[in-house]
Amino acid sequence: MRVISRRPLRDFSEEHADAKTPLDTWFSIMKGKTYANPHEVREDFPSASFIGDGRTVFDIGGNKYRLVVYMRYDLARIYVREVLTHEAYERKTREGSLREKYAP
Repeated sequence: MRVISRRPLRDFSEEHADAKTPLDTWFSIMKGKTYANPHEVREDFPSASFIGDGRTVFDIGGNKYRLVVYMRYDLARIYVREVLTHEAYERKTREGSLREKYAP
């Protein structure tokens, strides 16, 4: 898969140093794979949440952080939307802003 863009991962790691290794690991796994559907993603990431319309949320760093991406299986591309702390993710979920913000 081609990950677009890696910058949000690096930026988040600068603020949260303990997220660097898990985000780098996620990136390494993704760039070495090609997934055809969410079921194949689930084989490598059992805790991934598929929230509809190609949007996927990965638990990072022992569920301390959340990585929100938009996956285009047909193009083998992953668009990084945002990396959030668990608390920030929960707040956005309650507000309903995740569904609006990450619509394709």
